[in-house]
Amino acid sequence: MTTKPVDAEAAQERLRRWRLVLGGDQADGTGCALSGPDAAMDGALTALYGKGAAPRTGRERAGGLGASAPAVARWLGDIRTYFPASVVQVMQRDAIDRLGLATLLLEPEMLEAVEADVHLVGTLLSLHHAMPDRTRETARAVVRKVVEDLERRLADRTRATLTGALDRGARVSRPRHHDIDWDRTIAANLKHYLPEYRTVVPERLIGHGRASRGVKKDVVLCVDQSGSMAASVVYASVFAAVLASLRSISTRLVVFDTAVADLTDRLDDPVDVLFGTRLGGGTDINRALAYCQSQITRPTETVVVLISDLYEGGLRNEMLKRVAAMQAAGVRFVTLLALSDEGAPAYDREHAAALAELGAPAFACTPELFPEVMAAAIEKRALPISEAG
Repeated sequence: MTTKPVDAEAAQERLRRWRLVLGGDQADGTGCALSGPDAAMDGALTALYGKGAAPRTGRERAGGLGASAPAVARWLGDIRTYFPASVVQVMQRDAIDRLGLATLLLEPEMLEAVEADVHLVGTLLSLHHAMPDRTRETARAVVRKVVEDLERRLADRTRATLTGALDRGARVSRPRHHDIDWDRTIAANLKHYLPEYRTVVPERLIGHGRASRGVKKDVVLCVDQSGSMAASVVYASVFAAVLASLRSISTRLVVFDTAVADLTDRLDDPVDVLFGTRLGGGTDINRALAYCQSQITRPTETVVVLISDLYEGGLRNEMLKRVAAMQAAGVRFVTLLALSDEGAPAYDREHAAALAELGAPAFACTPELFPEVMAAAIEKRALPISEAG
């Protein structure tokens, strides 16, 4: 007897949800009217996904934001009220793509109202050359907030992982007593276990080696700044700044489209790095690799990381020859199709296959996995490709 009201409430809730999904056309079949917060939520959805927006198939909502800055400001406030931050970021992205609202981000009032994320930073970077002076400082504040959040999330783990990789690389076979790595020494000498004495005879000692204050590894991040790589540029800039903070690693950051820019001198501030990029334009990987190759002075101690979708507009065969030449000299070459949470983008499969044949397989990498990829590259062991994607 008590289940009927519960069933009725559940059925009404299902109708409410379907009404919000379907948009209220007469043919939606729900017969459900919305009021209060539900009506306001529906209005926010209608403004973005209505008939005034990009063409849609099937039923369509009626509405739109037009190009009115006050209307957009109110809408941004509404979606932050009624939806969680992750949904707000998706809706903002859709609004920029579907309704052409990118130019409104040139207004400080708009920038202050948006929910900042990596994708919004990418959009701002593509617009920053067109920004009026009164907007630039607000844009930098938005970008800095996102960058600082990323650094808090990624920096400590990156430093710990790479410091461990560098220390392991410094192990020696004739260590002093205080430098002996007993766990690894015992594991390496188990075959010399003497049961009658219940002990291991350590014929081979393994030590940590004394920490060196000098530079142990050179890392070159070579990042494609074409429009499709926006999120990768943001993450790469943050990681480059973190790597540059490690005394044992000499870090160089090179970004490219059809031109090449060395942003190494800005690595103390990743926000300056990002505003030194120029998202969009063509791609000349060969030219970028030629520059990186010219900067290598210790090939056997160098890791080059190319982050690109591999759509080469330059000389394909020369690009492949450069990769082969660097590897032959002892450089560890890593190819990432993306450094982002979205996985592999569209990419040139022919070039990816050619690089794989050279021993530099191309794969997408999440920011969380990047420290492990770099540690593997530094230690010259197999890359965690299967986990990366």
